[in-house]
Amino acid sequence: MKQVNLRIYQMILPLLVGLFLSVGVYAQNITVKGHVKDATGLEVIGANVVEKGNPANGTITDLDGNFTLSVPQGAMLTISFIGYKTEEVKAASTVMVTLQDDSQLLDAVVVIGYGTVKKNDATGSVTAIKPDKISKGMTTNAQDMMTGKIAGVSIISDGGTPGAGAQIRIRGGSSLNAVNDPLIVIDGLAMDNAGVKGLSNPLAMVNPNDIETLTVLKDASATAIYGSRASNGVIIITTKRGASGSAPKVSYDGNVSVGVIRSTVDVMDGNEYRAYMANVYGGEDKLPAPLGTANTDWQSEIYRPAVSHDHNVTITGGLKNMPYRLSLGYTDQNGIVKTSNFERYTVSGNVSPTFFEDHLKFNVNAKVMVAKNRYADGGAIGSALAMDPTRPVYDDTDTGKLFGGFWQYTADAAFNDPNWPITKNSNATQNPLALLELQNKRAKNKSFVGNIEVDYKFHFLPDLKLHANLGADYSEGREANTISPYSYSNHYYGWDGADYEYKYNLSGNAYLQYTKELKDHFIDVMIGAEEQHFHRTGYGIGQGTNQLTGEAYNPTLRSQSAFGYHSTLVSFFGRLNYSLLNRYLVTFTLRQDGTSRFSKDNRWSTFPSLALGWKMKEEGFLKDVNALSDLKLRLGWGITGQQNLGEDKDFPYMPLYTTSGNGGYYPFGGDFETNSRPKEYNKDLKWEQTTTWNAGLDYGFLNGRITGSVDFYYRETKDLINTLKIPTLLNFNSSLMSNIGSLKNTGLEFTINAKPIVTKDFTWDLGYNITWNSNEITKLTGNNDPSYYVAEGSVSAGIGGKAQAHKVGYPIRSFYVFQQVYDADGKPIENTFVDRNGDGIVNSADKYIYKKPAADVLMGLTSKMIWKNWDFSFSLRASLNNYVYNDVLAGNSRVGTSIYSNSAYSNRPKEAVKLGFSGQGDWYLSDYFVQNASFLRCDNIVVGYSFDGLFHSNGYKGTSGRIYATVQNPFIITKYSGLDPEVKDGIDNNIYPRPMTFLLGLSLQF
Repeated sequence: MKQVNLRIYQMILPLLVGLFLSVGVYAQNITVKGHVKDATGLEVIGANVVEKGNPANGTITDLDGNFTLSVPQGAMLTISFIGYKTEEVKAASTVMVTLQDDSQLLDAVVVIGYGTVKKNDATGSVTAIKPDKISKGMTTNAQDMMTGKIAGVSIISDGGTPGAGAQIRIRGGSSLNAVNDPLIVIDGLAMDNAGVKGLSNPLAMVNPNDIETLTVLKDASATAIYGSRASNGVIIITTKRGASGSAPKVSYDGNVSVGVIRSTVDVMDGNEYRAYMANVYGGEDKLPAPLGTANTDWQSEIYRPAVSHDHNVTITGGLKNMPYRLSLGYTDQNGIVKTSNFERYTVSGNVSPTFFEDHLKFNVNAKVMVAKNRYADGGAIGSALAMDPTRPVYDDTDTGKLFGGFWQYTADAAFNDPNWPITKNSNATQNPLALLELQNKRAKNKSFVGNIEVDYKFHFLPDLKLHANLGADYSEGREANTISPYSYSNHYYGWDGADYEYKYNLSGNAYLQYTKELKDHFIDVMIGAEEQHFHRTGYGIGQGTNQLTGEAYNPTLRSQSAFGYHSTLVSFFGRLNYSLLNRYLVTFTLRQDGTSRFSKDNRWSTFPSLALGWKMKEEGFLKDVNALSDLKLRLGWGITGQQNLGEDKDFPYMPLYTTSGNGGYYPFGGDFETNSRPKEYNKDLKWEQTTTWNAGLDYGFLNGRITGSVDFYYRETKDLINTLKIPTLLNFNSSLMSNIGSLKNTGLEFTINAKPIVTKDFTWDLGYNITWNSNEITKLTGNNDPSYYVAEGSVSAGIGGKAQAHKVGYPIRSFYVFQQVYDADGKPIENTFVDRNGDGIVNSADKYIYKKPAADVLMGLTSKMIWKNWDFSFSLRASLNNYVYNDVLAGNSRVGTSIYSNSAYSNRPKEAVKLGFSGQGDWYLSDYFVQNASFLRCDNIVVGYSFDGLFHSNGYKGTSGRIYATVQNPFIITKYSGLDPEVKDGIDNNIYPRPMTFLLGLSLQF
């Protein structure tokens, strides 16, 4: 009996112990059943519920807003969802959570002219973006951050040239001859857009890693506060600062990349060329001159894999009342064309001390940049297409030694000297690799941008403040060019010279601002003044050297080339913001500008603007619509101006003299001296004025999970600064700059940003924008002559050939060509065009406007997905109904026997060979060469992994960061037959190819 009882105990005891342990474990955990709703009582679906401190333990709410989660007893729960403030509650068996609306999106502050405003209170068309470190792709310059991301903004880079600038157009161009670039403002300092030697891109002076926000002001109600130069829009760059009272933090961002040529022009190789020429002349024995035996791919000789790297180190922090930030940057970007390189050093510093309990604030910014460029001769790209493929790259014979060891076409001696028995054949294609290797064109630029901002809030009247900003922009550049005497272009003499440029821009402004918030009213009044001075000087020196005598050849002296320009702007401005019941908004601005570029009778101009806003969401009939989080109507009108005619046109109203050149010499004794002659002038020249009407609607749904805007605009520019033809002896020239003409832009913009999926582990951000713009010239002359046009768009074929025109009723730079006639097989018949006016002859009167280079529609799409620590993003961009004149094809379309000319052979694209033109008449002005260049381009694809707590130890939280890989410009879909359909101004002639780039990057925060 005892044995039986013992056996029972032996069986029961382990069960009791296990049960006890289980009860002990379960006693430490509780199951939380909860419900999440918003302030209106509506259930929140898909809210994240996570155990605080243990992100791996979490769940999301179901369709009824309910959730169940097991957590340790005493744990805290973190509940979050897009558009709501994050809440923390203590775990219990049952919890009820109410999430409050997060007005951060609506209350976010955006930078506008001379101040800031809450995003929800903005009445103008303003777009502000924060650079996305995750999906940014490769960003060498500031424009890379904006490409395809902002509706109404077109950015076309200058090909793949390292450190190149870009053509930026906001809502289309507003001028014909004045500058169409937007005004760029960096930390409150309005910049001079004109570059100097070694710095063609003013945005390159700002390290992209230093940029906090990019704000684009698009309509006149937003830009009129800047008055002059604002008719083309405004780009405001705000750089990063430190944080008060924070410990020093060090971060590193760097990457290494390899760029490769994505495609090349399909030309005949050596074997195909020999067979083709033999067929043209009826046999190899009948060729006009022997061909070579090589099979050289000249394009592969000039292109290379381009290895580049970029590094940035930043230190941020803040004492009690003085945040600070210091950053160092280095960029070394090689181009895919051999010898091309861009190297940049940047230093940026910022301190923002405050005094007297934040009544007095300072913001001191300083940026220093040193840039070095090595330019590749752009002619090498065209030479690589045309160079005889049967010839070798190098020549080790005595003839080759006279050309630096490169093979070249030669001619009889130009000099009666045994040391130089032969010289170049000036009409033959140059060896493209020799063009690159025997020329060293380099530039160095030093730039400084700095300003001091002072903001004082009066002690006796805190609603009144004084803001002052004093800044300077200084740049100096040197561009030197050394050409070997063995080169083809400067054979026998060579060249060694340099151009120097110096510019500075001094700016100062101050304004008083009074703000007062009452029960149902908000008033913001600002008045101020500004003065800005622009100065530019420079000169050039250089000479060739006779290799036989050592004497200088064709020297350029500083005294002959020195120049200087300067201009001044003086401005007075004011703005009134008024809000009634936090629903009805009014903004009125007024600016008066005076410029030294015009006479005293036309010097001043006034630029007003008025904008109205209606926060429809705040009305009673929409306030309780829970799905709608924002709805605001905006209406705006304003006038902006333009007086920037270019750096060499500072006094177009004054009778001045200019030094003649290009054959304008006077014989004096045995020498020919330059002379001075009167310059054309127009004392009645005045401001261009652009008037803009804008209607916009801002919207938001699901507490900001879906946001966006719709804008319609109409812009009209009058008193165009236009160059008109005049009688030759009337004003010392055949043309005169005058205020005659007008043009208009009409457009529609749509933007949407959404988070389609938000879960505990996965988030998907999606952004899309589309722009439609129509441009039309409405007046060019005083007498409305329908046949009048201004020829534009120089092309390589013909003598002074131009394929574009400014003409009333058509967009800027429309193509002006003949209508091509085709045979029964659809092949163009050379030099055969349609007699459009029916007069029985085909001449220039039969040319017509056919298509335009500017796109009708621009689109951008960005997508970013984050799953746990991984991220994946891509960016697409589309351009629809833009056309390009394929000058590469047209200029190389003479085939057959014309391939051999001036005792030299040249190659042709296979497309030109198939075309079969012999090069008679005006074949190059055929609309056949105006091709549809619509495209869909993938700007970048990025994959990254973020980490935290790396190398952590006692007292050190560890290093966080991210490693990522990017493919830049991986593909483009287009019908255009040339290398790249994205061409500014519509003429494709030897564009530097945009590479496909593979990048590996690393970000670290210590």
